Amino acid sequence: MHGFALIDKAAGMTSHDVVAKARKVFGTKRVGHAGTLDPMATGVLVLGVGAATRLLQYVTDGTKKYEATIRLGQATHTDDREGEVTSTTDASGISEDQVREGVTKFIGNIAQKPSSVSAIKIDGKRAHQRVRDGEVVDIPAREVNISEIDVLSITTVGEFIDLQVVVTCSAGTYIRAIARDLGDLLKVGGHLTSLRRTLVSPFGITECSELDSNNLISVASGISRILPIRTIDFAEANEISFGRVIPASNKSGAVAALDQSGEFVALLIDKEIDGKNVATPTLVSVKE
Repeated sequence: MHGFALIDKAAGMTSHDVVAKARKVFGTKRVGHAGTLDPMATGVLVLGVGAATRLLQYVTDGTKKYEATIRLGQATHTDDREGEVTSTTDASGISEDQVREGVTKFIGNIAQKPSSVSAIKIDGKRAHQRVRDGEVVDIPAREVNISEIDVLSITTVGEFIDLQVVVTCSAGTYIRAIARDLGDLLKVGGHLTSLRRTLVSPFGITECSELDSNNLISVASGISRILPIRTIDFAEANEISFGRVIPASNKSGAVAALDQSGEFVALLIDKEIDGKNVATPTLVSVKE
């Protein structure tokens, strides 16, 4: 079986748990996912099955959208509700205008420091595993893009403020880091209490289902929504099968080549070889 599975991940499962279950559902070990979701998070998790695993990098790079709840007035060591509380400060005196103004500081291209318990690998080992092993982890800030933070509601709950937001951002953005940094900016601390991913562009939450449903989007259908498409003839498909170049696509970046029947053949990348612009095949589909 080959294709993409769009899963609405349940809370309490790691992304690896979902992959392990999917291997049993689809009867293959060749299953991967595009973009880790924390155990407490729910929502869109795109799986690649069979040949589609090699194309997941193009899904991972897409725009993400999240619905989140941020609690101001309390910080945790994981920047989310599952961590140990490290500080509590009365935030009830902060005005709605101060909160909204603070949120605007995180829109645009920003340098964001990931949480020390993220899934980022440091010398081949996940940061969260290093923390569990007692190591001190300091991950350098990296540039991310947050195109929109839409504030849905601001509610005072005792000495805390709960902020419901929708965040649209680039790959690599950590929503709990936004919660942490907003709390720091307002000098009361903050952490994430809920997170739901609703988009891994171009795949939205309304397309997702439970993992027990073994419906797959074909490789061709999935990649056609991510990359430009080029339909090739039989002779070009034959050349690609031998790893040979074909005439250029005249497009920048990767292009998905489909044969006359609409099946995925390969990714094509234009290059100049011996003074001539040609399309070179990569990730060539192998019939099984």
